[in-house]
Amino acid sequence: MDLLNTLVEKGLRRELPTREEALAVLATSDDELLEVVAAAGKVRRQWFGRRVKLNYLVNLKSGLCPEDCSYCSQRLGSKAEILKYTWLKPDEASQAAAAGVAGGAKRVCLVASGRGPTDRDVERVGKTIEAIKEQNEGVEVCACLGLLSDGQAERLREAGADAYNHNLNTSEATYGDITKTHTYADRVDTVQKAHAAGLSACSGLIAGMGESDEDLVDVVYALRELDSDSVPVNFLIPFEGTPLAKEWNLTPQRCLRILAMVRFVCPDVEVRIAGGREVHLRSMQPLALHIANSIFLGDYLTSEGQAGQADLDMIADAGFEVEGAGTTTLPKHRADVLAAAGAAGGCGSEASAEGSGCGSHAEEGGGCGPCGGHAAPVRTSDEARTDLVAVRRRGAGTDLAPNA
Repeated sequence: MDLLNTLVEKGLRRELPTREEALAVLATSDDELLEVVAAAGKVRRQWFGRRVKLNYLVNLKSGLCPEDCSYCSQRLGSKAEILKYTWLKPDEASQAAAAGVAGGAKRVCLVASGRGPTDRDVERVGKTIEAIKEQNEGVEVCACLGLLSDGQAERLREAGADAYNHNLNTSEATYGDITKTHTYADRVDTVQKAHAAGLSACSGLIAGMGESDEDLVDVVYALRELDSDSVPVNFLIPFEGTPLAKEWNLTPQRCLRILAMVRFVCPDVEVRIAGGREVHLRSMQPLALHIANSIFLGDYLTSEGQAGQADLDMIADAGFEVEGAGTTTLPKHRADVLAAAGAAGGCGSEASAEGSGCGSHAEEGGGCGPCGGHAAPVRTSDEARTDLVAVRRRGAGTDLAPNA
């Protein structure tokens, strides 16, 4: 179709699509879905080949967040039954990170709940970064600690951080509907602080919160304007005990269209399938690898992910390969810009970065369909299948270590 040919040509030239073209991707039919995936795949392969970058989350501090983000199981007043604990010690975090690195993860993402770090918290995280890098040679570290104050991004960079994650999550027009305790502008400011400090900026979105197609396009265009090196795409899991507990709006087909739209708008950045892929993409996860070039390995912040070995098998079976530690993630033109910025600011890292900020949680899909021998009701592909979802809270009610 002419639309997809145009988008491929623009993607290969790093040219921004029009808003109408981006909206048209989200409006394509199921009959056109494989053509959409194939077109986005051409752009993905141009800039990233068949490599898949693995990232691993370490939840440094869980629960009891004073912010009111409606999507988050750690939010103020949340009744979600999740693990709650204060800061991990540097050696504990390093041990948790080592498990991910052993599984092939190239980047470790250090996440802590809360509005933002105190200077003492930054010092604590700095020691954790040092411990991880001492134990795991060549590993990249991304911090995700909430809103940053002046000078904190520079201190994280000096401690060895390679990247900083802070998601915009949704459009500026609808941000006030999901969070009241801080603003969209606050989030933009933190991404800009990270960029200015020479850190690789990572910022993404959460789809499935009841937003419109226009909202999705707005936030992705904003991410391109911020020049994020990495764009994690989270798919909301409506956690029991949160205000969005009944928001089941996504299907595998919808998720693939969203990923394709992100790839066309941000052709040469790391697009990561983050929280919620197991629930919403389900058996169509391998198709998503033709669009995105990055995923999380293992568990997420407050929920279980797909088994790590299952992820590795999926990547291999789909004909992709895990990106090695010696490979630069970003295309040369972006990596060179980042290296120059890092050299000017004292940081020499290449880009990618972490997804899933303090609330972009993923859950685990699975379970079975209707049982008992009865025929399943006929559904259209645009209807969410909540009967297939089995959310598993990570480690709740157990002695499991964070992200064990």
